[in-house]
Amino acid sequence: MKPIRLMSGFFTVGVWTLLSRVLGFLREVLLLSLIGPGPVMDAFVAAFRLPNMFRRFFAEGAFNAAFVPMFAKKLEGEEGAGKFARDAFNGLSLVVLALTALGMIFMPGLVWLTAEGFVGDPRFDMTVAFGRIAFPYILCMSLSALFSGILNATGRFAVAAAAPVLLNIFVIAAMTFAALTGGDVALWLIWSIPVAGVAQLALTWRAAAEAGYPLRPTRPRWTPDMRAMIVIALPAALASGVMQINLVVGQLVASQYDKAVSWLFAADRLYQLPLGVVGIAVGIVLLPDLSRRLRAGDNDGAQTALSRAAEISLALTIPSAVALMVIPFALVTVLFERGASGVDDTAAIATAVMIYGLGLPSFVLQKILQPVYFAREDTRRPFYFAVVAMVVNAALAVGLAPFIGWIAPAVATTLAGWTMFACLAIGARRFGDAAKFDARFHKRIWRILMASAVMGVALWLGNAALQPMLGLPWWRGLALVMLLAIAAISYFGIGQLIGAFRLSEFKSAMRRG
Repeated sequence: MKPIRLMSGFFTVGVWTLLSRVLGFLREVLLLSLIGPGPVMDAFVAAFRLPNMFRRFFAEGAFNAAFVPMFAKKLEGEEGAGKFARDAFNGLSLVVLALTALGMIFMPGLVWLTAEGFVGDPRFDMTVAFGRIAFPYILCMSLSALFSGILNATGRFAVAAAAPVLLNIFVIAAMTFAALTGGDVALWLIWSIPVAGVAQLALTWRAAAEAGYPLRPTRPRWTPDMRAMIVIALPAALASGVMQINLVVGQLVASQYDKAVSWLFAADRLYQLPLGVVGIAVGIVLLPDLSRRLRAGDNDGAQTALSRAAEISLALTIPSAVALMVIPFALVTVLFERGASGVDDTAAIATAVMIYGLGLPSFVLQKILQPVYFAREDTRRPFYFAVVAMVVNAALAVGLAPFIGWIAPAVATTLAGWTMFACLAIGARRFGDAAKFDARFHKRIWRILMASAVMGVALWLGNAALQPMLGLPWWRGLALVMLLAIAAISYFGIGQLIGAFRLSEFKSAMRRG
């Protein structure tokens, strides 16, 4: 995969991810407006997080880290990729089906372990009921992740990237219908999740079949390839488990405070937009590309691919982080302050957004550096690094809570993110030049930082000038659009002028994407 094709794949995934995140914003706007921070939203967030947590643990974490590089290498060498995919599909189906059944049976225990602060108030029983409805989503999404891995490895990024859009479409439609007909919004919301999972699975399953991999359920087989995949996947599973423990620790701390789970969830959604569009998109495209290049012995190509991925990621991430830190109140006011969400909720969410913004570059850099290890089938050291980050996160979240209260999990997440990045960067040195950024990256990164700083100053001045409009309900949306225009013009204008990037590179990649 040539660098321009890598960028095209990135933009293909990025565009679909952007659409998904924009619809996700609309979903959160409806959620905060129709339900609002409080017991019901806290219960929904905790319940919805359970299948997502296990999905990232099994499918997007351990399984993909092992399956995608092995499948990509078999494609490169024409070594029975179809048979390998079939065996992986059957094995994953069995494991996740058993996990789904156990999760639904022991849901009260899961809720107690992940949101102990809910015990003794109505949130606990609501979370258990919601969790049993939503938990089967893990089965659909885990299998969909397998089919998405097949599609990504074969260079068909669009369908896999489009599948998550369906969740937001179903959820938005369900809440809107409930609100218009006077139905129970929370109940329609939670039932839309497993229905959306079935739709996502159907879409990716069919696309994989059209790509030449029409997988059908059969009896699982224990083969040497499956054994090798498990050996690779186990450390990745432990690493993913460590990262999920970080989420659980944060939720455990937040569950001790009224509305804190809802506030942190809303702030998380805001910084997940650039993280999803940039970091996750690059990670999806980069892993199979690096795997193929390393198999072919193309170390120079691997270094170029890694450097271009990091370059374009940071060119979009750093200004996003600056915006989250400079105008969090304007963003949250326009997006979330309406209906059941008030001024106090806006202030709390904006504070968390600003803190998460400080950590955003580290989260994206992790997505870039992890494929450096996974492409070499090294999943052990990322696990060790994740343990270090977990200890930092838990110590800070629990230790700071008595002093700074509900915001402690956000501070802990940000500092743990930078710790994880530092460990990955230091550990990658052993891989030689193929895992280092090239001279062009080092030349441009300082200019990207300079352009972002200029944009930050322009945003600060624009935010001060537009404060009267931001305080008016019907004008604040226009004021935010003006602020975003100021950010785009100042950043891309200065960046082009000083050579931080070339706008023609973005345009070329987008056309090819």
